[in-house]
Amino acid sequence: MLERSSFAKPNSAPPSQPNDRLDEDNIHIALVDDDDDFREVVGAELGDYGFAVTDFQDGPFLLDYFGAGNSADVIILDWNLPTLPGIDLLAQLRRQGVKIPVIILTALSGTAYEMAALDRGALDFIDKSRGIPVLAKRARLIAEAAKLPPDMPTEEVIEYGPLKLRPRLSRAYWQDVDVGLTVTEFNIVRRLIEHAGDHVSYRAIYDCVHHCGFIAGSGEDGYRTNVRSSVKRIRNKFRAIDAGFVEIENFPAFGYCWKPAASVPS
Repeated sequence: MLERSSFAKPNSAPPSQPNDRLDEDNIHIALVDDDDDFREVVGAELGDYGFAVTDFQDGPFLLDYFGAGNSADVIILDWNLPTLPGIDLLAQLRRQGVKIPVIILTALSGTAYEMAALDRGALDFIDKSRGIPVLAKRARLIAEAAKLPPDMPTEEVIEYGPLKLRPRLSRAYWQDVDVGLTVTEFNIVRRLIEHAGDHVSYRAIYDCVHHCGFIAGSGEDGYRTNVRSSVKRIRNKFRAIDAGFVEIENFPAFGYCWKPAASVPS
């Protein structure tokens, strides 16, 4: 069940103490956004994904919340807030001793904004247009990674030429720019990279996002249409960053291959 507390705007009376009786099995999110309607919708939808959400209209209420000894698993901050930008609020949280992972959620999708947020210590930067399923997936990955034993590496990073993969966040970067892959598209790219230089069959690519033996489409080999469509979308996303992207080769009778790094023109 969603448990959420509404906080007053800065010029209103002080907010009441939030209800902290949250389901211990849920991941607890502290959400800060000054758009009342947007905040209510996001909180409700995250609740449908099994998160427990406490929301705030502005940064000072969040600071007071943690100052009172409360906690959360993940903090989601809007970039534009009435009192100060989300990345400056992040800096204040760190000075206050709050080390909880932070996601910056914003309509400001430029690379400069993303780099500024990551440089300030945010673990993720998500454009509001990506939708709640993406936000929910990444929040869960971040929360689960934060709960790993301290002697385990905090993040695996896979690099192959200009490509960088962050598996725990299902993020792919090409020339240090987020490609914007869906989780399914990320899984396909990772499968190709794991076998770079070798051909990966249509069936193997399909099986990495569906259970082995499942067939979709028309006829026994109908799944090939699904794979072709997915790879086409993946190529287009890479080409939006780099028009000369040619790393994924197609072998019509077999499948696809990510070119070995030595064969890719510089």
